[in-house]
Amino acid sequence: MNLELTDDQRMMRESFAKLLDDQSSPQHVRAAMETDGFDQKLWEQLAELGAFAIRVDEAHGGLGMGVLDATVLMEEVGRRLVSGPVAEALVALRLLAQVTDGTHADIETFIAGSALLTMALQPIDEQPMQWVAGAAVASKVIALDGDAVVLIAPSGVCAEESLAGTPMAEVDFTKASKEVLAQGSEALCAFKAACEEWKLLMASAVSALAREAVRLASVYACEREAFGRAIGMYQAISHPLADSIVDIDGAKYLTWKAIHDIDAGYDFAAAEVSLALWWATEAAGHAVTRALHTFGGYGLALEYDVHLYNLRAKQWPLVAGDHNALLAEAGRRLYADEQVDLPDVGTVTIDFDRGEQAREMAAELEAFFERNLTPELRAKAHYSFDGFDWGMHKKLAEAGFLFPAWPKEYGGREAPPYVLNALSKVWEKYNWTTHATSTTNMVGTMIRKVGNDKLKSDVLPKIIAGDAICSLGYSEPSCGSDVFAAKTRAVQQADGRWRIDGSKMWTSGANIATYVLMLVRTNPDVPKHQGLTMFLVPLDSEGIEVQAVHTFQDERTNITYYDGVMVDDSYRLGEVDGGVKTMAAALELEHGGGFTKSQISMIEVAEAFCAEIQQGDQRLIDTTDAQMRLARCRAHAMISEVLESRALWAAVAKVPNLAYGPMIKMFSSEKFQSDSRDLLSLTAPHSLSKRSGPAGKLNLAYRHAHGTTIYGGTSEVHRSMIAERALGLPRTR
Repeated sequence: MNLELTDDQRMMRESFAKLLDDQSSPQHVRAAMETDGFDQKLWEQLAELGAFAIRVDEAHGGLGMGVLDATVLMEEVGRRLVSGPVAEALVALRLLAQVTDGTHADIETFIAGSALLTMALQPIDEQPMQWVAGAAVASKVIALDGDAVVLIAPSGVCAEESLAGTPMAEVDFTKASKEVLAQGSEALCAFKAACEEWKLLMASAVSALAREAVRLASVYACEREAFGRAIGMYQAISHPLADSIVDIDGAKYLTWKAIHDIDAGYDFAAAEVSLALWWATEAAGHAVTRALHTFGGYGLALEYDVHLYNLRAKQWPLVAGDHNALLAEAGRRLYADEQVDLPDVGTVTIDFDRGEQAREMAAELEAFFERNLTPELRAKAHYSFDGFDWGMHKKLAEAGFLFPAWPKEYGGREAPPYVLNALSKVWEKYNWTTHATSTTNMVGTMIRKVGNDKLKSDVLPKIIAGDAICSLGYSEPSCGSDVFAAKTRAVQQADGRWRIDGSKMWTSGANIATYVLMLVRTNPDVPKHQGLTMFLVPLDSEGIEVQAVHTFQDERTNITYYDGVMVDDSYRLGEVDGGVKTMAAALELEHGGGFTKSQISMIEVAEAFCAEIQQGDQRLIDTTDAQMRLARCRAHAMISEVLESRALWAAVAKVPNLAYGPMIKMFSSEKFQSDSRDLLSLTAPHSLSKRSGPAGKLNLAYRHAHGTTIYGGTSEVHRSMIAERALGLPRTR
């Protein structure tokens, strides 16, 4: 996997960034808006750096670079609100060179920037009156007329006031002379592929535009004070901005993924193209509104730059029409087998692939589940501890699949992070619970790292063999997610043992586990995070009571009570009062765990269900409404996947981690919840039943999803982390 730009791409970005910082400042943008919305000088300077030659083949006088290279330019175009139709010009120039084999006399003129070529995005035989980006200042417009690609010199076109003051204009193509460049199926395919490329370039531009708006808002939120504090300390300000930066990152990497998947030849790449621009436009619309709102009344003033981003976030992509049409388009591509011509994206230097080792071990695990999951075990399967089975757990241990990342001497396979990620998807495919393995993995890792010899000799072999599982005792009835506020006490006795008294909440699995890992207070006279110690407590000890707590998710958890429980000092993990440090020692690479797998499983069930449900004389999945809603859910899952990939890659590559783990956890759980709600509605009233099959699975997904925004810290906790680490905002209140 690789999500890093090449040295050449970074150099290109720096060159364009330097030019645009100097020549496309907000002052330059305002100056252009006061005339026709176009900056001819800047256009020629971009041409000098080779901007308009990027997508033209070398044989035709261009640079022969790929779509990914073009997105590097478009991100800078978006960041600096370039006054001119760059995306349209890039695509139009490549198309002109393609269909004329590079022989057209005007190609060099357009590449040099002394004249402007733009593109009509809709067939002119269907829409003869059409809005075109840059048409007010363009020398020529390339368009599709039936099955012919034509070049048109627009006449009588003049700039008029528009939302963002760009040189878009409405063109009457019935009054313009046309030069036929090429005609027939090949010409038609080339034009349609060019339109798909435009979507990718525009997605990159608007997501970068939105990122800059959020950056401006974050800087302002650190400087502006209210009630004696920077406004960025208030969650009402920081949390919406945190949501936006996650959405924006999702748009960027979904666009990259679409480019990657076109190159790989994947069938779903066409839908990804539509969804990339739909999501980028959607995310940017929310982001620029939130950014402007951060400035309060000042955001409305023309002197402040943020409103420029607000307006262009809408005008640039909407020149093609309502962006929700892209959602319907993606629905047809996913569920109605709509075919589309995609561009040749050129060299793709990024890679989302987990690698051959990941595929091989995932296939091995699939074969294991196929051999060992009996009909009875499949019926028992559940996402929680309720799906645990001792026999299956033991077999997983014997096969080396309980803790595959562990060293071989501890029963593991030394599997790297990409392999672990692939294996996790197989567990989800077979709906086999990972609860017991994940908590026991944490405890076993802590024993390996900081445990004493007795724990390593007595407990660790049981864990490795699959003869013991562990639950976690962190939360308490009075402190919830604030685990450092623990009140459960451990007092050392004269014989060296520790007496534990108190209670723990949400100790899931304690009713079947062998041990509970507890964070308890050993010193009440120091700051709360300094007086804590970790113990591994055998659950068969005297004085422990496990009381069931049932949830509406069909999941049992527990409250556990400890009354004079005596624990040998050898069951202490780490130093006395060093519990926080000990917890940190258990954390290995942050792989960006979220609920992507649950999202995908739910969507697959919903797709199958919609194919069964009849609405009149057609299946539900054949309706436009169902296709759009399923496509939206698919988009959310795709974004979760790319955010997960980014978090995984960042951990392995050891690049600066700007809350990538919290991003994927927060986004995937929130979308799992909102999409489960929508899919329950889409398939109602059938989905209200708990009967076996798709109805019961969707029903459970809706209930399960609510817990995911709470597990491991609520979404609000993760938003605060994102605001601080990704946006540089102060610690929230």
